[in-house]
This record gives sequence, C-alpha cells and structure tokens, in this order.
Amino acid sequence: MKYLVLLMDDGDEKPWAEQTPDEQAATMARFGEFDAACAARAGVEVLAGEALSGPEASTTVRTRGGQVQVTDGPYAEAVEGMGGFYLVEAPDLDVLLELLRVLPAYDIQVQPAVDVG
Repeated sequence: MKYLVLLMDDGDEKPWAEQTPDEQAATMARFGEFDAACAARAGVEVLAGEALSGPEASTTVRTRGGQVQVTDGPYAEAVEGMGGFYLVEAPDLDVLLELLRVLPAYDIQVQPAVDVG
C-alpha cells in the first residue's frame, strides 16, 4: 500500500536558516537514516520525498462555481507548516509507523493512497 507522509513543522524547532551547519547536518543525517532503514526493509520503498519551502511561498488555487481564484499564501492559517513529504510503499501501516520513528521530531500525518486504477 502507498502512504503519503506529511511532515508538519510544529513551530517548536529552530527554523532551518537559523540552525548551525552542525544542526543542519544532524537533521539531514536523520533523513538519511530513514532512507537507509526503508531500503533495508523488505517490501518498503520510498517513491518520492522532498523538503518544502515555507508557507509564505505557497499559492492557493480554489475553484467555486466554475470560477478559479488564485491567492498567495497557504490554504489556511495554522501554527504548523508543512515542512516536507514522503510517498512510501509499505506492507502495512505498522511497518511504516515503526520506520517513521527514525525521522527528526515532526508532527506527522500519514494518509493511505487510494488505488483508483
């Protein structure tokens, strides 16, 4: 099954640009450990993953009654901002939840993908 893993910045962590090079390297090492743990686990594959820019760089597109409205900024104001994502194929949710413990401290939303084809 495929799962979308959303990494939510809870606002407690120091922003990336304010971290020292050593702090940034330690964070990146945790992501590398996650990738390695997934690669070592049978039936698990990271299909995609990216860090995302801050919410101030986002664009929201809304369609209502056939009209498209484009606005700068996030969909909704929130304390949390989406910091990145993974798309992971895993045998089941329990396996994925075990692997996610390797990542740096984030609030994480996991959502199964629906096979529509």
